[in-house]
Amino acid sequence: MLGTGHPLAAFCLGILLGLVGTPAFAMSPSDAEPSDDTTPILTVVDDGNTRELSLRDIERLPLYEAELEHFEGLTGLFTGVRLEEFIDEFGLSDARRLRFIAADDYTIFLTPEEVRERGFLLVTRFDGEPVPPTQLGPLMLVVPDEEEAVLAGEISPTEWMWSIIEIRIQ
Repeated sequence: MLGTGHPLAAFCLGILLGLVGTPAFAMSPSDAEPSDDTTPILTVVDDGNTRELSLRDIERLPLYEAELEHFEGLTGLFTGVRLEEFIDEFGLSDARRLRFIAADDYTIFLTPEEVRERGFLLVTRFDGEPVPPTQLGPLMLVVPDEEEAVLAGEISPTEWMWSIIEIRIQ
């Protein structure tokens, strides 16, 4: 009998309530004002053509934020642009894959399809301020709705990248 303390009913109800209360992405629109800083922080290389982008260039897109704990220890408000919107805005969505390169030469590869499926946030600010190199800046990649799984060790954080300085189209 369902509803009279049956363990299966409680289990199913718990799953249903968990699914209903789960947001599609654990980020929300931000009220932060876009930066006026025109200092180049990101190089985009596409077929030999190089573009230098500043915080102002990047933050002309809608800003989003997520309160989360980064597995490297930062806990607070991460603000930036949706990576999907960034690749669309800067003409990168037709790439076979995107190569993200950090200041220490750490590299990851993402396809535009992976970017769309996972809800990446290209972080430009931490707790309201631009992310300095001493705190994993100038740019970071996080996936807010994967936070719990990353912290629990259920999925690898290899694509939660920091100190991003270059994107190459491949």
